[in-house]
Amino acid sequence: MDTELILSLVKARIGLTSAVRDTYLTAIINSVIKELEDEKGITLDEDNPNHLMFVVDYSTWRYQNRDSESGMPRHLQYRLHCLCLHNKEVIEE
Repeated sequence: MDTELILSLVKARIGLTSAVRDTYLTAIINSVIKELEDEKGITLDEDNPNHLMFVVDYSTWRYQNRDSESGMPRHLQYRLHCLCLHNKEVIEE
């Protein structure tokens, strides 16, 4: 996936305009992508806007809740569940 595009979208969502946190945000983005691919078994398609925006939203949530013990919000859980189901259907075809 295009991590530079994801980074710019995450920064826009958070409201950051400087590059001060780019290294930290990029590490979060890379870990989200790795988790989705390796742990969740999702094949991300960089041409799929749903995949792109899920990575943006998930990375943003991770950044904003880094010290919180609360769980993932329902909308992210639902979208992740749908991605997993869709990925399983594609693999079985």
